[in-house]
Amino acid sequence: MISVLSVTAYAAPYPDVPKGKGDQCVEDTEFMRSNHMELLLHQRDETMYRGIRTKKHSLKECMECHVVTDANNQPVNAANPKHFCRVCHDYASVSIDCFQCHASKPRKGGTN
Repeated sequence: MISVLSVTAYAAPYPDVPKGKGDQCVEDTEFMRSNHMELLLHQRDETMYRGIRTKKHSLKECMECHVVTDANNQPVNAANPKHFCRVCHDYASVSIDCFQCHASKPRKGGTN
C-alpha cells in the first residue's frame, strides 16, 4: 500500500505593526523593514566616528514617530511587547540591543 502525505503550506500570521505618526516614513516601508539596521549602524558610525549628526535615520527620530502608548496614553518602553520595535523583532526572534544605551521611548518634551 502506498501512502500519500498531504503537505499543506501554512502561513504564519504577520505581526500587527503599529503605524507611525507621520504621513510616510523617511524611506519606503519595505525598504525600512529590510534595511533599517544598516541605516541605524551607518547613522551611528557617522555620529560616533565623524561627529556628523543628522535626523533622517536617527534612532531618536524613529522613536518620536513610532511611539506606542499604553491605556493611559503614556509611551511604552522596550520592556513592553507592544513596543514598536519589539512587535517585529519578537516575531522574527531577533534580540534588540539598542536600548541597553538608548532610550526606548521619547522623553517628556520630545527630547530623547
